[in-house]
Amino acid sequence: MSDHTRDTVRIGLVSVSDRASAGVYEDKGIPSLKSWFQVAVLNPVEFVEVLIPDEQEKIAEALCKLVDDEKCHLVCTTGGTGPAKRDVTPEATLAVADREMPGFGEQMRQISLRFVPTAILSRQVAVIRKQSLILNLPGQPKAIAETLEGLKDSAGKTVVNGIFAAVPYCIDLIGGPYIESNDEVVTAFRPKSAIRHKH
Repeated sequence: MSDHTRDTVRIGLVSVSDRASAGVYEDKGIPSLKSWFQVAVLNPVEFVEVLIPDEQEKIAEALCKLVDDEKCHLVCTTGGTGPAKRDVTPEATLAVADREMPGFGEQMRQISLRFVPTAILSRQVAVIRKQSLILNLPGQPKAIAETLEGLKDSAGKTVVNGIFAAVPYCIDLIGGPYIESNDEVVTAFRPKSAIRHKH
């Protein structure tokens, strides 16, 4: 482990669920996201957590607050991305976007398609708002980890890249902190010129 000081990363975690926000059952989205980031990211992380119902206006409001007021560098939503009537997370995300990043959604569906043919029903999007990357992630804890990490074969070799491999460099490009990942979980990919050498 090198002794250089790592930038603090602010991550917004948004769980979108009518029932969990009403206390009908316990939210599993935020705890599983949080525990994943605590292992995968080597930087000090400050989390800002929000649990809200499937209402487009409330989701959009929460995303704006996390980016504009809380100054999060990365915001991850979980839930509300299917074709059901109450699934409005993608609409809320696109409504607050400065720019869309379609590659993330494409890759998330590629990963999920390895498991279920219904992965094509997922409408996950990723966008940039100001200095922040906003990602719509799946609702199930197992799918969250697979989407972020990618899939490895029995020998531990990556078969399908997870989306987090591209997140640190994306955040570099939009002026955020230099995020370092735990290679045992997922290796952050950067072009050689963008890699900071550890002292």
